[in-house]
Amino acid sequence: MWRAVRKSKLVRQALGRTMAGYLWSVHKTLRITIEPENIYEIAEPEMPVILTFWHGQHFLAPFIMKPHHRAKVLISRHADADVNAIAAEALGVETIRGSGSVNPKDFHRKNGVGAMREMIQALADGINVALTADVPKVSRVAGLGVVTLARYSGRPIYPIAIATNRRITAPSWDKASVDLPFGKGGAVAGEPIRVPADAGEEELEAARKLVEERLNAVTARAEELAGRTAIRRNGQGHDHG
Repeated sequence: MWRAVRKSKLVRQALGRTMAGYLWSVHKTLRITIEPENIYEIAEPEMPVILTFWHGQHFLAPFIMKPHHRAKVLISRHADADVNAIAAEALGVETIRGSGSVNPKDFHRKNGVGAMREMIQALADGINVALTADVPKVSRVAGLGVVTLARYSGRPIYPIAIATNRRITAPSWDKASVDLPFGKGGAVAGEPIRVPADAGEEELEAARKLVEERLNAVTARAEELAGRTAIRRNGQGHDHG
């Protein structure tokens, strides 16, 4: 199947638009609690901001933006990620293609440097930027990418988590959540994290750890608001409220 997806632009377009339609249906039938309740009053005066999530828990992220907000999301250049990019754009979120790497030699191939420049420029142009925080292929461990972006852009990082009580957990490295319609959910924003322009290695590492801590905290709170319980079978999870 993925071989056909990689080769056929039409197939990727169809899958991406189908994914967007499905996510929209989940969003429209979701009963969600937002914390803090006044998050838009808090965040809007600071926009543009950097929004960060854990990988695999970000599929409903396009819906946290208001219609008048403009945002771009970082998505890998890998062919398999084209479907996600098409879905994001169908939901009104612009894309920046690229990703980081644990291997510095891969930065050029993955457009890591180019993507960082595009994100900095987007923020300078008043556009919010969203990206996952994880080290590539290492779940729930924040990398230096998001704090480096904050350092060079001067914009605050908002850790965000969205959880629902009805979802399927994929047996992937990031335990990606496929949210189901007609559920209950929680969307939580953590306190913003600011990185000084002159931050050195120690300050960047401290900021990285803070991103990780706050993402874990908002994720736990979002799960609590969703009131989910999980039943796991054969390495997969199907969550019910």
